[in-house]
Amino acid sequence: MPKVTGESGDGVQAVALALKILEKLAEEGKPMGVTALAEALGTTKSRIFRHLHTLKQHGYILQSETTERYRIGLRLIALARAANDNQDLAIASYRALRALRDKLGHSAVVSQVEIDGVRILSTIIGKSPIEIGVRPGSLLPFHSSAQGKIGLTFGSETLRAQVLNSRLEKMTEYTISTPAALRTEIEQIRHQGWATAPSEAMIGINTLAAPIFEGSGALVGAVAVVDSVQFLPPVPAQEQIAAVIEAARTISSELGYVLE
Repeated sequence: MPKVTGESGDGVQAVALALKILEKLAEEGKPMGVTALAEALGTTKSRIFRHLHTLKQHGYILQSETTERYRIGLRLIALARAANDNQDLAIASYRALRALRDKLGHSAVVSQVEIDGVRILSTIIGKSPIEIGVRPGSLLPFHSSAQGKIGLTFGSETLRAQVLNSRLEKMTEYTISTPAALRTEIEQIRHQGWATAPSEAMIGINTLAAPIFEGSGALVGAVAVVDSVQFLPPVPAQEQIAAVIEAARTISSELGYVLE
């Protein structure tokens, strides 16, 4: 492995060393001490110790109380699992997402439910000459997006309580901004199995979404189509609803979910 050079105050070199420490611990698969890490990475023990202390503070590594050696921490493992889940969902959804776009013509998106909102993983732009879609990586609010409402409806009770007890920002005049109205919306979505958000995040834009479940039956995300209200009205056509629900079921099946 190449040596790490540069002063500890150099931000880029500091990040590079921190990453190399994590890589080395993962590569070894067993606890390592400060001296062994310094020798393996070609730097000083003092620099290694400072980085280990920071990584330990943030939960990315753990230190044994008996041997004082370091190993990969639970936070890094959780981060790796989350990244893997995202990749699995994006891969599992690709064909169904493209088929959905081809069938309806609208932009089609797949998103992952996170603690702070719903993250767009992938987008296939619609056939219209005017591009309407959502950029991958965008984090959508729970209360003003169709995908977010899916997360509230089919996700955990803890998540619902957290959102319902928080401030619901009014993005447009049509945004649901009171807990009572949002609870009513959630019950309706639970009954019908799909959600919309006409002009709630942006005037003139609507989204139609349905839930994606994994093998355990837990909600992992949503598949949706996005377009102007001219082509995706507040009350979507049955063909649009059926196509989105079918895409969600197909992706859920790819993830090991068995329909009852």
